[in-house]
Amino acid sequence: MHNNSSNNNNNNINIKQGRTFNILIGCTGSVASLKIPKLVEELLASKYKVCVKIVTTKHAQHFFDKNVLPVEIFCDEDEWTTWKSVEDPILHIELRRWADILVIAPLDANTLGKIACGLCDNLLTCIVRAWQPDKPLLFAPAMNTMMWNHPITANQVQALKSFGYKEIPCIEKVLACRDKGLGAMAETATIVKKVEEHLEKMSSNHYYYFY
Repeated sequence: MHNNSSNNNNNNINIKQGRTFNILIGCTGSVASLKIPKLVEELLASKYKVCVKIVTTKHAQHFFDKNVLPVEIFCDEDEWTTWKSVEDPILHIELRRWADILVIAPLDANTLGKIACGLCDNLLTCIVRAWQPDKPLLFAPAMNTMMWNHPITANQVQALKSFGYKEIPCIEKVLACRDKGLGAMAETATIVKKVEEHLEKMSSNHYYYFY
């Protein structure tokens, strides 16, 4: 009789000993950014060997303490303080080169609109605008139910999908504002599962990146 549990453990060990995948998390000004510490914790506990970095918008920083997270965090100011002369690296390009996958969670209504229109006025949206189309970009929308139900939202989500980005759909629940309906960010476990699905494809050489 085969011990499936033992086989699964051995497979996980082999995966952990494989290549390291670089995961870049983008977080925006939604109250769902409260879940960033949990998302980071679960990604670091993944069966895959990963390195995680975070890019945060100004308003997202209101919802978590970046000083207690065990990963490197970048904000808008870093784009300018790290560049002094033409020979210096450009941060949003360097982060795009570093990352194997970009996960925007949460993606608020404001940043959704910016990306759909091609705007790039902060570090995160500059990374998105410069993103390589042969790398996966996942986004997990999060906003008030009425904002989600606004007719322009569906058009903007469709625009991101047309760029090749993958949606992790929002869910229905009682929101922080006490409204009930669609608009809550997907559970962190769901986001991690979707990330791992893409890492599995990468580890099987289904993705080919050119640098």
